[in-house]
Amino acid sequence: MSEGAVVCVVGLGYIGLPTATILATTGSTVIGVDVSERTVEAVNAGRVPFVEPDLETVVAGVVAQGRLRAQVEMPEAEVYIVAVPTPFADDHDVDDSYVRQAAEAIAPRLRGGELIILESTSPPGLTERMADYVLAERADLTGDAGTRHSLYFAHCPERVLPGRIMAEIVENDRIIGGVSTEAAERARDLYATFCRGQLLLTDARTAELAKLAENSYRDVNIAFANELSIICDRLGIDVWELITLANHHPRVNILSPGPGVGGHCIAVDPWFIVAAAPEEARLIRSAREVNDAKPQFVVEKVMARAARFREPVIAALGIAFKADVDDLRESPSRAIVGQLADEMAHARLLVVEPHVEALPAELADRPNVEHRELQAAVAEADIVLVLVDHASFAAMDREALVDKVVIDTKGLWR
Repeated sequence: MSEGAVVCVVGLGYIGLPTATILATTGSTVIGVDVSERTVEAVNAGRVPFVEPDLETVVAGVVAQGRLRAQVEMPEAEVYIVAVPTPFADDHDVDDSYVRQAAEAIAPRLRGGELIILESTSPPGLTERMADYVLAERADLTGDAGTRHSLYFAHCPERVLPGRIMAEIVENDRIIGGVSTEAAERARDLYATFCRGQLLLTDARTAELAKLAENSYRDVNIAFANELSIICDRLGIDVWELITLANHHPRVNILSPGPGVGGHCIAVDPWFIVAAAPEEARLIRSAREVNDAKPQFVVEKVMARAARFREPVIAALGIAFKADVDDLRESPSRAIVGQLADEMAHARLLVVEPHVEALPAELADRPNVEHRELQAAVAEADIVLVLVDHASFAAMDREALVDKVVIDTKGLWR
C-alpha cells in the first residue's frame, strides 16, 4: 500500500470506527461510510456514537487533522475494509445481505488493483462470496480466464474486547487470510502499519473458521459453567464457592456463569459452524443450546421468588451484554426483562442501565417497564435482580439490600 493511501472503512460501528481511527493515526487518509446519517454527523463532529474508552479523544484528533471523515456515499479508494453486521438468519446460517449491499456499493467505484478486506465475522466461504458479488457487477475486472488478479480479497477478523478495543486493536496478534497469496501479503502490509502483534498469514477460509473456533471455544466453556450453575441450584450448592474450590486444581479454570451469553460474537459465531457442518458440530450445538436456555432458567427463578408478592416490583440491574459497555446486541439480560414484563403483567420492572440514555423500544413500549437510576430502583424494589456486573453495581452500598429478595446471576455480591 502506498504511503498516504486512501482507505475506506464501510460500517462505522464498534469495530469499523476504531479501525478507521487507528488507520488515520498512521498516516492514511480514511473515509468512513455508514448508512446512518446520525453516525456520520457524530463522527464528523469528532464524537463517538457508542461507549468505548479512549476512542473519542483519538477520533476528535484525527477528524480535526483532516485524516478521517465520514459520509454516506461510497468513495473511490485504494483499500476497502468491510465491517458490517453479519447476523444469523432464522436457520442460524449467516444473513449476508449487509455484506452483499456493501460489495454492490463498492463495485462501481473500482478501477482495478484495489484491496477489499472483509473484517466482519464470517462463515467459511463468505469472503469468496463477497468477491463474487463484486465481480458480478464488474466482470471487466475479473482478469484473464476468470481469475481475480485485478482485485485482491482478504479476510482479517477482529479479535478485540469491548472496553479495551483501542489497546487490543494494536497489541493483539492478527490472522490475515487471503483469497490469493498476494491478497494476504497486501493485507498484511496494511495491518503492519498499526498492529504490533504477530501477523499470521493463511487462506481466507481458514481465517474465517479460526475466528469462529475462538469464540466457540469460549462458548463451550461458558456453557459448562452455566450448566454447573443450574445443577448447583437444584442441589442447594453455592456455584461460586464450587468454582473457586475447583479452580484451585492446577489444570482447571472454570469460567463464571451468568444469565446467558450475548454480544455480536460468542452468541452468534458458533451457529455459523453448526450451519456449515450440522452433523459434525455436536458439542458446539449443545453448548449453544445450554447458553440459549439459561435466560429461561433465570425467568422461572424470578417468577418463583415473586409469587409471594401481590404486585412485585423488580429492579433489573443491567441490560447490556457485558459489564461497563452500552452494547445491547444479543443481550440475554435484555431478553429476560422483556419476558418477565410479558409474563408478569402485574409486576413493575425498574430497569437500571447506566450506559444508555433510553431503553430500546421493545422495552420502553411495555407499560410495566421503566428506566430508573440505581438507588431509586433498589429502594423501591421487592426483588433485586443482578443481570450485568457493571462496576457501579458492585460499588453500591449493600445496606440498601436489607430485606430485599436478591437474585444475583453474576455472583457480584457474594
